[in-house]
Amino acid sequence: MTQTPTIPAVIKSWDLGGGEPEVLSWGYHHPNTEVIIDDLAASRCAQALGILVRGTLGLVLTAKQRGVISEARPVLEQLRLSGMYLSEKLMNQVLMSVGE
Repeated sequence: MTQTPTIPAVIKSWDLGGGEPEVLSWGYHHPNTEVIIDDLAASRCAQALGILVRGTLGLVLTAKQRGVISEARPVLEQLRLSGMYLSEKLMNQVLMSVGE
């Protein structure tokens, strides 16, 4: 079983909540690993440290573009129902970008 690396002080200094410090720590200790984070402060921390980052929305779009899912709309609608904030405007823009 792989252990989550120790969280470096530079990540702790961002005072992030939830599991973001652990996810960022993984990316910090494993260069060229892309982490999935939606929190804005955590994304900024990742960028400042050179950690590759993608949000859930980007992950869904990549899955659609690669043919892993046939439609992005149902996935995005389910995410919204589960509590993810995604404005109607942004959702429509994103779906247009993948031909939906």
